[in-house]
Amino acid sequence: MKIGFIYAGQGSQVVGMGKSFYDHYETARKIMDSIQIDFDVKDLCFNGPIDVLSQTQYTQPCMVACAIMATELLKENGIEPAMSAGLSLGEYSALYSAGVMDAKTTIDLVRFRGQAMEEAAKGIESKMVAVLGLDRETLQKCVEEASAYGVVQIANYNCPGQLVIGGEAKAVDKAAKLALENKARRALPLNTSGPFHTSLLEKASIALANKFKEVTFHEMRMPVIFNSTAKPLEANSTIAEMLTRQVKSSVYFEDSVRYMLSQGVDTFIEIGPGKVLSGFIRKIDKTIKCCQVEDQESLEKTLKELKGEK
Repeated sequence: MKIGFIYAGQGSQVVGMGKSFYDHYETARKIMDSIQIDFDVKDLCFNGPIDVLSQTQYTQPCMVACAIMATELLKENGIEPAMSAGLSLGEYSALYSAGVMDAKTTIDLVRFRGQAMEEAAKGIESKMVAVLGLDRETLQKCVEEASAYGVVQIANYNCPGQLVIGGEAKAVDKAAKLALENKARRALPLNTSGPFHTSLLEKASIALANKFKEVTFHEMRMPVIFNSTAKPLEANSTIAEMLTRQVKSSVYFEDSVRYMLSQGVDTFIEIGPGKVLSGFIRKIDKTIKCCQVEDQESLEKTLKELKGEK
């Protein structure tokens, strides 16, 4: 068995996330109680309200805190990945799993990242739309044509038949209309607070580049597959450069999974609320084993599955 950890991104958050870990495991309590930033992460994770938890600047540290708890609980039970990846925000949790940053640094960075992303999106009338049932090449032509109306790009390559476009609202609407005219099955507006993973996040990218000058990134214990390249870190790149680029670049999740499969990964563990990434993986290759860890019950179920117990 060759295990890959995949970490959920923003949008998966739910009120109550992490609570059963905290209630049942001393390791989880130590992690959550040690977090010291400018709001109460534990209270927001456990009690909400969802409208606050869903604001980018709050979502990011909360999601990562829960991912760190799950990662450490798996590790305590002898489950560690051969490689890892994360969807957007999840890339930071993947880097944590590889030993690149400790818990405090990871939480502090995503707190900063969330604020920088919200600040960069201020004043932009933006939109993100999931386009279903259209191939990449056709959607790219739609996007290029719609660019006459403003900034619009393919922001996420999630899985076959699911792509996400983002940018300025008028241009995104035009691209979505063209996609439907080109036989896309559906074009669904997403509830996001900014044009994430597009060039409109340039300000956030610059802010992160400056922030990373204060951070020491440690050597990776195992490969992390990066969103913007769908490959491990290349010899001429740094982690800081990859994270600076990631916030304004497309997320190649499908390609990242295909790379992991090509390297022999045969079991994925999705870490975070819900099963969105497992759904993507099944559309990429329905024969691959997917487990999921978001609370005590799913952790125990995953441990039993991995140990071959019924």
